[in-house]
Amino acid sequence: MDLKQKVLSFLESNKGNPVSGGKLAAQLNVTRSAVWKAVKSLQEDGYSISAGTNRGYCLSENTDILSAESIMPYIKSKDSFDIQVLKTIDSTNSFAKKLAQEGARQGTVVISEEQTAGRGRMGRSFYSPANTGIYMSIILRPQLSIEHSLRITTNTAVAVSRAIEKITYLETKIKWVNDIFANGKKLCGILSEASIDFESGGLEYAIVGIGINVSTLQSSFPAQLQETATSIFPNISLRPVRSELIAEILNNIDDMCDNILATEFLDEYRKRSFLLGKDIIVINGETEQNAKAIDIDDEARLVVILEDGETKALNTGEVSVREKYNLPGV
Repeated sequence: MDLKQKVLSFLESNKGNPVSGGKLAAQLNVTRSAVWKAVKSLQEDGYSISAGTNRGYCLSENTDILSAESIMPYIKSKDSFDIQVLKTIDSTNSFAKKLAQEGARQGTVVISEEQTAGRGRMGRSFYSPANTGIYMSIILRPQLSIEHSLRITTNTAVAVSRAIEKITYLETKIKWVNDIFANGKKLCGILSEASIDFESGGLEYAIVGIGINVSTLQSSFPAQLQETATSIFPNISLRPVRSELIAEILNNIDDMCDNILATEFLDEYRKRSFLLGKDIIVINGETEQNAKAIDIDDEARLVVILEDGETKALNTGEVSVREKYNLPGV
């Protein structure tokens, strides 16, 4: 960590409170002039840092620039994560996959302020404008069989929902298998990808991508998303929450990794689902079938009753699901 990062870390840990240049210099074992130069460089990067004689340096509480230094103060287990924050990238999942193939450890996190080619399920794109969302991917190396791999996505959905509600008080629901909704519109998408170890029959690694619309104005969504997408703050951003929200998601995922097959997450997933008990349309390629969603089984598959009376458990690789009659969430 260079001096600039160390100064930023110190200011982030004391956000909204002035810190004297002398204290910073003594803490970091450098000159006050070196601290001043680091602060000037941060200001040039866009950080709102006030400086005054006998007052020291103060990072504004309204600062909403993502960095490892802005996130780490909220992380409970500091050793669990290695965080990289980028200005822009094509896809955090693609970059994380490259790192995983090179041996990056569990808990490596890739975050970007913008994605130019954000990806969703089934080749769909994920709208990822700069500075208004959370676009991150986490490398996991769970001891998990292929049959249980869907639990990664469902557990992550619960981890994200919990974090959003704790930090922003916004009530959320989950649309099987990987979308989080608020007020009838999509707020967040989750894309899980994995590499299989054929010798063990389990996963070598999993990449969990999370995209959340945080302060994207409703009017700025592309026309095709206006009726189906939303953000935490669709009209005006009330306060900067991204760093704290990222940290809370990671804290929840850290808890999840301790016992990924525990029933706690799956039970909560069922309670948060807004598909259960509803008539839906199951889409498999060019085929559509009317059905009713009745349960989510212990493998996190959606259990449906088809029109002919057949009961079937669906997994994410087979189908997409949308509600009938163009209800919110299509």
